[in-house]
Amino acid sequence: QVQLVESGGGVVQAGDSLRLSCVASGGTFSTYAMGWFRQAPGKEREFVAAFSWGGFTAYYADSVKGRFTISRDNAKNTIYLQVNSLKPEDTAVYYCAVRPGGSYYSARSYGYWGQGTRVTVSS
Repeated sequence: QVQLVESGGGVVQAGDSLRLSCVASGGTFSTYAMGWFRQAPGKEREFVAAFSWGGFTAYYADSVKGRFTISRDNAKNTIYLQVNSLKPEDTAVYYCAVRPGGSYYSARSYGYWGQGTRVTVSS
């Protein structure tokens, strides 16, 4: 059973940065295809960033490209999301997830989810 725990969210001002972390337990972390999603109040969960199988390629939503960076540390069973130049529209609960298969950008492809970490950006 895979368990995911996110951390690093907070209340920040526009233009600030945060580093979100997601620690995984259970299974073999180095083989996971993982991603980050977010869900703003009243909106559907949306894709933010993900690794390809094998972790050699990173994909980003257009809305975060150039500002967010996904990375991983297999020795620590952890993936990160560095979020820079935050905007009020980035306010959301951020989730990490493990993808057994399917498209990296579809939430339906992910089988395991963390509880989320909240990011609030004030203008």
